[in-house]
Amino acid sequence: PCVVGEWSHWSGCAEQCHPGLRIRRRYVQQEPKNGGEPCPALEEKAGCLEYLTYQGEDCGHEHVPAFITTSEYGKERKRRAASSLWPSDKEAAGYCVEFRTESLSRHCALETRPYRRWMQYLREGHTVCVACQPPAMSTDTQRCSGDGHNAHGDKILHWEAIGNSQCQGTWKKIRQLEHCSCPLVHSFIFT
Repeated sequence: PCVVGEWSHWSGCAEQCHPGLRIRRRYVQQEPKNGGEPCPALEEKAGCLEYLTYQGEDCGHEHVPAFITTSEYGKERKRRAASSLWPSDKEAAGYCVEFRTESLSRHCALETRPYRRWMQYLREGHTVCVACQPPAMSTDTQRCSGDGHNAHGDKILHWEAIGNSQCQGTWKKIRQLEHCSCPLVHSFIFT
């Protein structure tokens, strides 16, 4: 059979601050002989986005996708989190951002695994609420990555579902609120 070596390390992103591709390779150590098993793929590509320039400067948060999951996970996370991570009831416990979904991949509607069915409720044109809770907040900025903080209503922002990286799409920020008010099926959390 064909024998291949280990994967190389992933290459860096092709461009700074722009979505692109990174690549890794492996090489044939022994070609197949006498009808032996053929060689597997020798190259893999994956999406890639650098958040810092080569000089160490921030690329700008509009390029950072929002990673989301069902709001049900937020309840479980709150139960499990150490009390020191969570502010007292008197303090602000995060914030909510409303988005209008612009586009999404077909993979969201095809998701049937029980704990990932929430993805089926994502629809183009719907308003969704995404909560930013303390465990997902950056300690420096007190914000959630990908929340569209500096974005205006016409800026296209990207999101991706945790648990199925093929379920992804775009949305536009409507407004930031203190508390979410969307129905449960349209409520999510930043991760």
